[in-house]
Amino acid sequence: MSLVKKFATVGGATLGSRIFGFARETLMAAALGTGSMADVFYAAFRFPNLFRRLFAEGAFNAAFVPLFAKEIEANGTEGAKRFSEEVFGVLFSVLLLITIVMELCMPLLVRFIIAPGFADDPDKFSTTIRMAAVMFPYLMCMSLTAMMSGMLNSLHHFFAAAVAPVFLNVVMIGALVYAIYTGAEPLATAWYLSWGVLAAGILQLAVVYVGVLHAGMSIGFRFPKMTPNVKRLLILAVPAAVTGGITQINQLIGQAIASSRDGAIAALQYADRIYQLPLGVVGVAVGVVLLPELARALKGGNLREAGNLQNRSIEFVLFLTIPAAFALWVLADEIIRVLYERGAFHQDNTALVGSILAIYGIGLPAFVLIKALQPGFYAREDTKTPMRFSAVAVGVNCATALALFPYLGAPGIAVAEATAGWISTVLLFATLLSRGHLAWEWALARRAALLVVSAAVMSGVIVFLQHRWEPWLASSAHLATKVGTLGLLIAISMAVYFATAFLIGGADLGMIRRNLNRKTAPKAKG
Repeated sequence: MSLVKKFATVGGATLGSRIFGFARETLMAAALGTGSMADVFYAAFRFPNLFRRLFAEGAFNAAFVPLFAKEIEANGTEGAKRFSEEVFGVLFSVLLLITIVMELCMPLLVRFIIAPGFADDPDKFSTTIRMAAVMFPYLMCMSLTAMMSGMLNSLHHFFAAAVAPVFLNVVMIGALVYAIYTGAEPLATAWYLSWGVLAAGILQLAVVYVGVLHAGMSIGFRFPKMTPNVKRLLILAVPAAVTGGITQINQLIGQAIASSRDGAIAALQYADRIYQLPLGVVGVAVGVVLLPELARALKGGNLREAGNLQNRSIEFVLFLTIPAAFALWVLADEIIRVLYERGAFHQDNTALVGSILAIYGIGLPAFVLIKALQPGFYAREDTKTPMRFSAVAVGVNCATALALFPYLGAPGIAVAEATAGWISTVLLFATLLSRGHLAWEWALARRAALLVVSAAVMSGVIVFLQHRWEPWLASSAHLATKVGTLGLLIAISMAVYFATAFLIGGADLGMIRRNLNRKTAPKAKG
């Protein structure tokens, strides 16, 4: 299967999850708006979500996948199965201990880390503690899910792992529909969502476990033991956990700062959900597929193929994220108005969340490029270098957010996150280039510049049509009219972008055809 087709498989499943996520956030906005219960729920949910990224996705996509791939190459399926069981025993035990400790320390965590601004409001503070306690075991489910997803990705079974997140959104949508149908109070709605998160974690774990069985593997529990393979995994996983969770760390910092102003946490979350669509569909797909492909190419001695995989991934990312970034900048208010503006979500909320989304749009190419560049280090079992860059980015994010929040409010936090993302991208790219792990291609640089020109032309068309169609996009227009107009505007902008890109040479059919037909190189024979 070609690289782009694998991106499409993972991206398609992730797109389904993100669409359900949009439906979830639309119902959330209608039920809770940017009120105090929305702040409480998102603050409580952010913490298990942070640890899910730290201990699950970051650590296992970066550390587990290359080692698992090496076991398959060296010792076949049986060796990989044995390695998986060793890791499962240690992971389960560590997660159980972490969960117990965190549950006991939850009041301190909420007061000093999760939402310091809630400490002056006893009701918000106590409710956040209890909801975070209910949702924290979600970490355990999702960490085990991430491990099994890493196995599936290494075995080239991408779909089950990519589709599992859909079930979180489905369960939460069910909880919201029930709450709205029964006219539940905001507090009751938030509780339905909290228990729904825990139920969804169990369901997602079941889905990937069935996928592992279908892939011809089974995982038995082994008493935790520090074997050489497990020690190697931990050495790689600790820095990778920090690096993989960089976005969540930055968002947690932003949340802690935003908790001192009502509605700021919810506003950031609503904007985050929208830019997560291109980030998830493109960035996650590239990161998930590229890491095992790079690891296999490097283990087989195919250095030229590894460099080509990296460059084609960057090309794929730029082709799709540059127009998305421009579109989010110029269409932010219209997108927010169509998706969220109803019920408890008003025009003032649209202006605030729209300004945050526009800023996130500037950072979007950087957030996605990070996903395409980090595998260049992880596949070589170097997790410390990206961690150092992540530490720099966290410092920049924290300092910038603290400086801007008093003057700009929540948009200042978005500026800080986008700035940190671009700094990480520049550091990762420059280091890969200096080490010779990334080949500079003038043709790729030229195409990237022409893609920016194409996106600028597209933006000009969007602005022109915005003014002409303003009555049909206004808050007072009927929902169906707004949806249809926005959909037509997006369709026209896509047509303009692609036509311009092909016309001026930012993309060409031959390049796309080569990428679609490109196979990974055969393994080197020893």
